[in-house]
Amino acid sequence: MEGPVCTPGEKKKKKHEEEEEEKKKIPDRVTLKKEIGLLSACTIIIGNIIGSGIFISPKGVLEHSGSVGVALVVWVMGGCIAALGSLCYAELGVTIPKSGGDYSYVTEIFGGLMGFLLLWSAVLIMYPTTLAVIALTFSNYVLQPVFPDCVPPYMATRMLSAVCLLLLTWVNCTSVRMATRIQDVFSVGKLMALGLIIVVGLVQICNGNYEALTPQVAFSMERTPTVGQIALAFLQASFAFSGWNFLNYVTEEVVEPRRNLPRAIYISIPLVTVVYTLTNIAYFSSMSPEELLSSNAVAVTFGEKLLGMFSVIMPISVALSTFGGINGYLFTSSRLCFSGAREGHLPSLLAMIHYKNCTPIPALLVCCAATIVILCIGETHNLINYVSFINYLSYGVTIAGLLYHRWKKPNIYRPIKPVVCGVGLVIMLTGVPVYFLGVHWKEKPKCIYKFIERATYVGQRLCFVVFPQIDPMENENPAEWTDRSSGRSSFSANS
Repeated sequence: MEGPVCTPGEKKKKKHEEEEEEKKKIPDRVTLKKEIGLLSACTIIIGNIIGSGIFISPKGVLEHSGSVGVALVVWVMGGCIAALGSLCYAELGVTIPKSGGDYSYVTEIFGGLMGFLLLWSAVLIMYPTTLAVIALTFSNYVLQPVFPDCVPPYMATRMLSAVCLLLLTWVNCTSVRMATRIQDVFSVGKLMALGLIIVVGLVQICNGNYEALTPQVAFSMERTPTVGQIALAFLQASFAFSGWNFLNYVTEEVVEPRRNLPRAIYISIPLVTVVYTLTNIAYFSSMSPEELLSSNAVAVTFGEKLLGMFSVIMPISVALSTFGGINGYLFTSSRLCFSGAREGHLPSLLAMIHYKNCTPIPALLVCCAATIVILCIGETHNLINYVSFINYLSYGVTIAGLLYHRWKKPNIYRPIKPVVCGVGLVIMLTGVPVYFLGVHWKEKPKCIYKFIERATYVGQRLCFVVFPQIDPMENENPAEWTDRSSGRSSFSANS
């Protein structure tokens, strides 16, 4: 027996009631989930820093620095600069706990126009171009075994890059947890790949292959580099360190950001600096400077020379490294669009997140689409120069904002206290008068010389020590070893 038949009006009413029930299930406002703990925070920083740079930049650093020793100094100093910058951003991340990084801080401190200009340049050129370059590097290394004797076809690299972008966009739209887990896994993979290079390099050093690392060889150079060339060497190293500020783009998703943001920076930046320096030492232990300068992919050349049949590990490692880099850039740059829309500087749709997954799907789709457009244009290398300028300009404006913010709001809680920094600076500067009084001032009163001479004599008697004798075979006319504090010759010590 058939049931009662619904009239068209009743069907319409029932459908309307069902739609209203569905609307009630969707909350009016949801927030970004705090799912990034300390480990994930560290892997975001490490994963964004370690991309293709460490596999490519050593050539540029060595070329501009002029010697192996200076190149290693540049790598260490590059890490120190990244550490100083990240500490400034850590303070801003705690005092202005908003996602969006540079844009959010500059908007908060200097107002809407300055913030919008940073946002506009970042969304229009900086992040799409960077993503496109990383995606093309990924596709080139993946396709290298397929086309061993030639450059991979133009369309093949673009298609594979687009597929990679679409896949990772889908992952980031689906789940924050899944995206951070991918970042965790690939960050560990990157460190393992660099660990392999370091271990092989240490084996080479243990076997006596460290001639290029001895001080007399490492710092020997045919020409003295100019200030401009040293600056270019630092620029090459800074490219490999770029990404240290990306955790600040997802501050609102970090668990206990006041504690975990600074901790992640304290752990990640020194770790990357040590790994980068040891990786370069490994390169120089196994390759001559000439070999390194003639290579377009240092890690691949390193693998071909030392790993034999396992040399395929290196291009795979670079591909995996860049894959993780794409995921990290998508994850963080989408939060920039999200923050811009929330401030009213971009369409409001981009400030919306999925009601179940709590992911900024519209912002992710815009980032993906903008990158694919850059891929289709093709002239990415010409845009890189603009990207570098915009990047460092934003760093400068943001750090200037930090100083201005400290001046305007001195009582806000800060993890890096100005008093601590000031005391450290005062301790360092106390050495200035000591230097001028103890070292630079040569004509001291005789009583001071007598006191120093007596103290030296007592110390010699207690410790049984003398000045080392110069080997006459090394120097035909040996200069006297002189106690500069007393002005007396060591040869007259016994008289």
